[in-house]
Amino acid sequence: MDEKKGVFKVKDLKLAAEGKLRIEWAESRMPVLMALREKYRKTKPLKGYKIAGCLHVTKETAVLVKTFVEAGAQVSWSGCNPLSTQDDVAAALAADGISIYAWHGMNVKDFYWCIEESLKFKPNLTLDDGADLIFTVHNKHQELIPHVIGGTEETTTGVHRLRAMAKAGALRYPVIAVNDAETKWDFDNVYGTGQSTLDGILRATSVLIAGKNVVVAGFGHCGRGVALRAKGLGANVIVTEVKATAALKATLEGYTVMTMDEAAKVGDIFVTATGVKDVIVDRHFKVMKDGAIVCNTGHYDCEINLGHLDKQKKTVRTVRKDNEEYTMKNGRRIYVLAQGRLVNLAAAEGHPSEVMDMSFANQFLSQLRLAELHKKGKRYENQVYDIPAEQDQEIGGIKLKTMGYTIDKLTPEQVKYQSDYSAGT
Repeated sequence: MDEKKGVFKVKDLKLAAEGKLRIEWAESRMPVLMALREKYRKTKPLKGYKIAGCLHVTKETAVLVKTFVEAGAQVSWSGCNPLSTQDDVAAALAADGISIYAWHGMNVKDFYWCIEESLKFKPNLTLDDGADLIFTVHNKHQELIPHVIGGTEETTTGVHRLRAMAKAGALRYPVIAVNDAETKWDFDNVYGTGQSTLDGILRATSVLIAGKNVVVAGFGHCGRGVALRAKGLGANVIVTEVKATAALKATLEGYTVMTMDEAAKVGDIFVTATGVKDVIVDRHFKVMKDGAIVCNTGHYDCEINLGHLDKQKKTVRTVRKDNEEYTMKNGRRIYVLAQGRLVNLAAAEGHPSEVMDMSFANQFLSQLRLAELHKKGKRYENQVYDIPAEQDQEIGGIKLKTMGYTIDKLTPEQVKYQSDYSAGT
């Protein structure tokens, strides 16, 4: 379909007006990214660059996409999860002439078709959330690699995959790990994931959290955020871990730590946030309470082995939106939210705009850095790179300013003292 200059496939273009309102709301809550848009809209430093993005199509993502366009880039976009696309937002972007291929409820075949379509304009920059677009380029479209000067990666799972790829010598263009920025994973991953995950659980169940045993699998940044918010709502939080230091942190923060085999017997609500497969499997389902609620907030839908649950069930039915009731052969009921996919995006709206403001400011500046290097005839090696510490502090400072806070500054004497190794007692 053609609308203005864009080629797209979305669920319903008639939803565009509703999506525009949601995007405008997000813009009002993302002052850092809007400041970058205003700064670069006249000079258009991304003019001549084509960005292929594969990232959740939310109102916040739309603000990022529109900022890229204002800075001169051509953009082609696909959603990075079959259930995370907000159809009204996708329609609004399509109506504005953005090439976008995304709709809520697509199957796996459609998902990869959308990525393929987004690559047809031969991008020279890529932006990923989970690395599926990068892997598609490397595995199926190696003819595009000479055109690509670099990419960025948004999430923990994708960064892990790309670092493994680089270590094996298989990464053929440089990638900046936006996820590993302090202004991303200490805010987006913790406070964004925590709030939006509980939001998704409540929308799909409307249960009382207070007094429930909430089992959080994984105590990384995302799991820590979920535990924090569940505790704030009055839950008894149980953490399961495979990493001793992470488990120790959870213990010292006041949470109960045990194995999933133990937690499965007492949990009321289970949230996986590990980034690995088979966290909850058949033996866990067999001992869960009647009425247990199971969901995932990790990037992929493999953390909860629904194939194992399917073998144990007698019947399954949808009892609420994003909520399926599995009745076991002994009459017990287990409720699975959002088909085991990202509950915070599939059953809710994803992270709040305020934290995505910093994450997407990092995305914008990282894409800009890759383009600026290219203009100078330079590029990074084919490795995964962290963002500069100066960028973290710049973004954090702008965010604080927009919130009305000021902080102290080191005096020249203090700066000198920091590097004076002769100073002692």
